[in-house]
Amino acid sequence: MSSSHGFHPYHLVDMSPWPLTGSISAMMLTTGLIKWFHQYNFNLIALSFIATILTMIQWWRDVTREGTYQGLHTSMVIKGLRWGMILFIVSEVLFFFSFFWAFFHSSLSPTIEIGMFWPPQGIQPFNPFQIPLLNTTILLSSGATVTWAHHAILESNHSQAIQSLGLTIILGVYFTALQAFEYIEASFTIADSVFGSSFFVATGFHGLHVIIGTSFLFICFLRLYNCHFSSDHHVGFEAAAWYWHFVDVVWLFLYVFIYWWGG
Repeated sequence: MSSSHGFHPYHLVDMSPWPLTGSISAMMLTTGLIKWFHQYNFNLIALSFIATILTMIQWWRDVTREGTYQGLHTSMVIKGLRWGMILFIVSEVLFFFSFFWAFFHSSLSPTIEIGMFWPPQGIQPFNPFQIPLLNTTILLSSGATVTWAHHAILESNHSQAIQSLGLTIILGVYFTALQAFEYIEASFTIADSVFGSSFFVATGFHGLHVIIGTSFLFICFLRLYNCHFSSDHHVGFEAAAWYWHFVDVVWLFLYVFIYWWGG
Protein backbone atom coordinates (compact mmCIF):
# COMPACT_ATOMS: atom_id res chain seq x y z
CA MET A 1 0.00 0.00 0.00
CA SER A 2 1.57 3.28 -1.09
CA SER A 3 0.90 6.43 0.92
CA SER A 4 2.42 9.83 1.46
CA HIS A 5 4.39 8.26 4.32
CA GLY A 6 5.82 5.31 2.38
CA PHE A 7 4.87 1.71 1.57
CA HIS A 8 2.98 0.05 4.46
CA PRO A 9 -0.58 -1.11 5.22
CA TYR A 10 -1.16 1.43 8.01
CA HIS A 11 -2.82 4.83 7.90
CA LEU A 12 -0.76 7.58 9.50
CA VAL A 13 -3.33 10.31 9.93
CA ASP A 14 -2.43 13.77 8.62
CA MET A 15 -2.40 16.72 11.01
CA SER A 16 -5.96 17.65 11.90
CA PRO A 17 -7.47 20.49 13.95
CA TRP A 18 -10.58 18.51 14.90
CA PRO A 19 -9.26 16.82 18.09
CA LEU A 20 -8.38 20.32 19.37
CA THR A 21 -11.71 21.88 18.40
CA GLY A 22 -13.53 18.85 19.80
CA SER A 23 -11.73 19.20 23.14
CA ILE A 24 -12.47 22.93 23.29
CA SER A 25 -16.13 22.22 22.43
CA ALA A 26 -16.34 19.64 25.23
CA MET A 27 -14.85 22.11 27.72
CA MET A 28 -17.31 24.77 26.56
CA LEU A 29 -20.15 22.25 26.95
CA THR A 30 -19.32 21.37 30.57
CA THR A 31 -18.69 25.03 31.46
CA GLY A 32 -21.91 26.03 29.68
CA LEU A 33 -23.90 23.45 31.64
CA ILE A 34 -22.58 24.85 34.92
CA LYS A 35 -23.41 28.39 33.79
CA TRP A 36 -26.88 27.26 32.73
CA PHE A 37 -27.57 25.48 36.04
CA HIS A 38 -26.36 28.34 38.25
CA GLN A 39 -27.09 31.49 36.21
CA TYR A 40 -29.83 30.26 33.83
CA ASN A 41 -27.78 31.59 30.94
CA PHE A 42 -27.94 29.42 27.79
CA ASN A 43 -25.49 31.41 25.62
CA LEU A 44 -22.30 29.38 26.22
CA ILE A 45 -24.00 25.99 25.98
CA ALA A 46 -25.67 27.02 22.70
CA LEU A 47 -22.27 28.07 21.34
CA SER A 48 -20.76 24.76 22.48
CA PHE A 49 -23.49 22.80 20.66
CA ILE A 50 -22.72 24.68 17.43
CA ALA A 51 -18.97 24.10 17.83
CA THR A 52 -19.48 20.40 18.60
CA ILE A 53 -21.79 19.85 15.62
CA LEU A 54 -19.39 21.66 13.25
CA THR A 55 -16.48 19.54 14.55
CA MET A 56 -18.48 16.34 14.09
CA ILE A 57 -19.47 17.23 10.53
CA GLN A 58 -15.94 18.12 9.43
CA TRP A 59 -14.27 15.20 11.23
CA TRP A 60 -16.76 12.73 9.73
CA ARG A 61 -16.15 14.35 6.32
CA ASP A 62 -12.40 13.76 6.63
CA VAL A 63 -12.76 10.14 7.75
CA THR A 64 -15.26 9.47 4.94
CA ARG A 65 -12.86 10.96 2.38
CA GLU A 66 -9.94 8.90 3.72
CA GLY A 67 -11.86 5.64 3.66
CA THR A 68 -14.01 6.08 0.54
CA TYR A 69 -12.03 8.20 -1.92
CA GLN A 70 -8.37 7.99 -0.87
CA GLY A 71 -8.30 4.25 -0.17
CA LEU A 72 -6.45 4.67 3.12
CA HIS A 73 -8.63 2.18 5.03
CA THR A 74 -6.77 -1.01 4.15
CA SER A 75 -7.65 -4.39 5.68
CA MET A 76 -5.10 -3.76 8.44
CA VAL A 77 -6.59 -0.33 9.20
CA ILE A 78 -10.12 -1.77 9.20
CA LYS A 79 -9.02 -4.42 11.70
CA GLY A 80 -7.70 -1.68 13.97
CA LEU A 81 -10.90 0.33 13.60
CA ARG A 82 -12.98 -2.69 14.57
CA TRP A 83 -10.87 -3.39 17.64
CA GLY A 84 -11.03 0.28 18.57
CA MET A 85 -14.82 0.21 18.44
CA ILE A 86 -14.95 -3.01 20.48
CA LEU A 87 -12.74 -1.53 23.20
CA PHE A 88 -14.79 1.67 23.18
CA ILE A 89 -18.00 -0.34 23.72
CA VAL A 90 -16.28 -2.26 26.56
CA SER A 91 -15.47 1.09 28.21
CA GLU A 92 -19.13 2.09 27.80
CA VAL A 93 -20.23 -1.17 29.45
CA LEU A 94 -18.10 -0.30 32.49
CA PHE A 95 -19.49 3.25 32.42
CA PHE A 96 -23.06 1.97 32.80
CA PHE A 97 -21.93 -0.73 35.24
CA SER A 98 -21.08 2.05 37.70
CA PHE A 99 -24.66 3.40 37.50
CA PHE A 100 -26.17 -0.04 38.12
CA TRP A 101 -23.76 -0.54 41.01
CA ALA A 102 -24.95 2.70 42.61
CA PHE A 103 -28.60 1.75 42.02
CA PHE A 104 -28.28 -1.73 43.57
CA HIS A 105 -26.17 -0.39 46.44
CA SER A 106 -29.05 1.90 47.43
CA SER A 107 -32.01 -0.33 46.53
CA LEU A 108 -30.87 -3.64 48.06
CA SER A 109 -30.04 -2.04 51.39
CA PRO A 110 -32.03 1.19 51.81
CA THR A 111 -30.66 3.50 54.50
CA ILE A 112 -32.61 5.14 57.30
CA GLU A 113 -32.42 8.49 55.49
CA ILE A 114 -34.84 7.21 52.82
CA GLY A 115 -37.08 5.32 55.23
CA MET A 116 -35.33 1.94 54.89
CA PHE A 117 -37.49 0.86 51.97
CA TRP A 118 -37.41 1.16 48.20
CA PRO A 119 -38.63 3.23 46.40
CA PRO A 120 -38.28 5.92 49.08
CA GLN A 121 -41.38 7.38 50.68
CA GLY A 122 -43.09 10.03 48.54
CA ILE A 123 -41.67 8.70 45.26
CA GLN A 124 -44.23 7.60 42.69
CA PRO A 125 -42.27 5.53 40.12
CA PHE A 126 -43.34 5.03 36.53
CA ASN A 127 -45.65 2.22 35.52
CA PRO A 128 -43.29 -0.14 33.67
CA PHE A 129 -46.12 -1.38 31.44
CA GLN A 130 -46.90 1.99 29.88
CA ILE A 131 -44.33 4.21 28.09
CA PRO A 132 -41.30 2.14 29.28
CA LEU A 133 -42.73 -1.03 27.71
CA LEU A 134 -43.55 0.85 24.50
CA ASN A 135 -40.00 2.22 24.40
CA THR A 136 -38.66 -1.31 24.90
CA THR A 137 -40.68 -2.51 21.92
CA ILE A 138 -39.46 0.42 19.82
CA LEU A 139 -35.79 -0.12 20.65
CA LEU A 140 -35.92 -3.89 20.12
CA SER A 141 -37.65 -3.27 16.78
CA SER A 142 -34.89 -0.84 15.82
CA GLY A 143 -32.34 -3.55 16.62
CA ALA A 144 -34.14 -5.82 14.15
CA THR A 145 -34.28 -3.14 11.43
CA VAL A 146 -30.57 -2.25 11.76
CA THR A 147 -29.76 -5.98 11.41
CA TRP A 148 -31.99 -6.03 8.33
CA ALA A 149 -30.00 -3.10 6.94
CA HIS A 150 -26.72 -4.93 7.61
CA HIS A 151 -27.88 -8.03 5.74
CA ALA A 152 -29.15 -5.87 2.89
CA ILE A 153 -25.70 -4.26 2.56
CA LEU A 154 -24.04 -7.69 2.60
CA GLU A 155 -26.38 -8.79 -0.20
CA SER A 156 -25.82 -5.51 -2.14
CA ASN A 157 -29.55 -4.71 -1.90
CA HIS A 158 -29.30 -0.91 -1.86
CA SER A 159 -33.03 -0.09 -1.74
CA GLN A 160 -33.74 -2.41 1.21
CA ALA A 161 -30.67 -1.11 3.04
CA ILE A 162 -31.89 2.48 2.61
CA GLN A 163 -35.44 1.62 3.75
CA SER A 164 -34.41 -0.41 6.82
CA LEU A 165 -31.77 2.07 7.97
CA GLY A 166 -34.21 4.96 7.54
CA LEU A 167 -36.76 3.04 9.62
CA THR A 168 -34.14 2.49 12.32
CA ILE A 169 -33.44 6.23 12.50
CA ILE A 170 -37.18 7.01 12.75
CA LEU A 171 -37.55 4.52 15.62
CA GLY A 172 -34.56 6.09 17.39
CA VAL A 173 -36.09 9.57 17.12
CA TYR A 174 -39.46 8.21 18.29
CA PHE A 175 -37.78 6.61 21.34
CA THR A 176 -36.10 9.92 22.23
CA ALA A 177 -39.38 11.83 21.90
CA LEU A 178 -41.19 9.39 24.21
CA GLN A 179 -38.33 9.56 26.72
CA ALA A 180 -38.57 13.37 26.74
CA PHE A 181 -42.34 13.16 27.23
CA GLU A 182 -41.80 10.74 30.13
CA TYR A 183 -39.35 13.13 31.79
CA ILE A 184 -41.78 16.05 31.42
CA GLU A 185 -44.59 14.02 33.02
CA ALA A 186 -42.43 12.59 35.84
CA SER A 187 -43.73 13.08 39.37
CA PHE A 188 -40.19 13.25 40.81
CA THR A 189 -36.94 14.99 39.84
CA ILE A 190 -33.23 14.26 39.91
CA ALA A 191 -33.13 16.02 43.31
CA ASP A 192 -35.63 13.58 44.91
CA SER A 193 -33.37 11.32 46.97
CA VAL A 194 -31.04 8.67 45.61
CA PHE A 195 -33.90 7.16 43.60
CA GLY A 196 -34.34 10.29 41.50
CA SER A 197 -30.58 10.72 41.11
CA SER A 198 -29.88 7.14 40.03
CA PHE A 199 -32.97 7.00 37.78
CA PHE A 200 -32.33 10.20 35.84
CA VAL A 201 -28.56 9.75 35.59
CA ALA A 202 -28.83 6.18 34.28
CA THR A 203 -31.77 6.72 31.91
CA GLY A 204 -30.53 10.19 30.93
CA PHE A 205 -27.11 8.93 29.89
CA HIS A 206 -28.78 6.11 28.00
CA GLY A 207 -30.97 8.68 26.24
CA LEU A 208 -27.82 10.63 25.33
CA HIS A 209 -26.35 7.44 23.86
CA VAL A 210 -29.52 6.92 21.83
CA ILE A 211 -29.17 10.45 20.41
CA ILE A 212 -25.48 9.81 19.60
CA GLY A 213 -26.34 6.43 18.05
CA THR A 214 -29.13 7.97 15.98
CA SER A 215 -26.69 10.63 14.71
CA PHE A 216 -24.18 7.89 13.90
CA LEU A 217 -26.81 5.97 11.93
CA PHE A 218 -27.94 9.15 10.15
CA ILE A 219 -24.38 9.73 8.90
CA CYS A 220 -24.34 6.11 7.72
CA PHE A 221 -27.68 6.73 5.98
CA LEU A 222 -26.19 9.67 4.07
CA ARG A 223 -23.15 7.60 3.14
CA LEU A 224 -25.34 4.68 2.10
CA TYR A 225 -27.47 7.01 -0.04
CA ASN A 226 -24.28 8.18 -1.78
CA CYS A 227 -23.15 4.56 -2.34
CA HIS A 228 -20.13 4.70 -0.01
CA PHE A 229 -20.71 1.18 1.33
CA SER A 230 -20.24 -2.13 -0.44
CA SER A 231 -20.73 -5.72 0.66
CA ASP A 232 -17.04 -6.03 1.61
CA HIS A 233 -16.27 -2.45 2.73
CA HIS A 234 -18.71 -1.00 5.28
CA VAL A 235 -16.80 -0.79 8.55
CA GLY A 236 -18.43 2.58 9.35
CA PHE A 237 -21.86 1.00 9.28
CA GLU A 238 -20.64 -2.02 11.28
CA ALA A 239 -19.41 0.29 14.05
CA ALA A 240 -22.75 2.12 14.13
CA ALA A 241 -24.69 -1.17 14.23
CA TRP A 242 -22.55 -2.54 17.08
CA TYR A 243 -23.07 0.66 19.03
CA TRP A 244 -26.82 0.50 18.45
CA HIS A 245 -27.03 -3.11 19.65
CA PHE A 246 -25.10 -2.07 22.77
CA VAL A 247 -27.67 0.69 23.39
CA ASP A 248 -30.44 -1.93 23.01
CA VAL A 249 -28.90 -4.27 25.58
CA VAL A 250 -28.33 -1.47 28.10
CA TRP A 251 -31.99 -0.46 27.77
CA LEU A 252 -33.12 -4.03 28.51
CA PHE A 253 -31.16 -3.92 31.78
CA LEU A 254 -32.56 -0.47 32.58
CA TYR A 255 -36.11 -1.62 31.91
CA VAL A 256 -35.88 -4.85 33.91
CA PHE A 257 -34.00 -3.54 36.95
CA ILE A 258 -34.82 0.18 37.25
CA TYR A 259 -38.32 0.46 35.77
CA TRP A 260 -39.79 -2.95 36.62
CA TRP A 261 -37.91 -4.45 39.60
CA GLY A 262 -36.72 -1.16 41.11
CA GLY A 263 -40.12 0.52 40.80
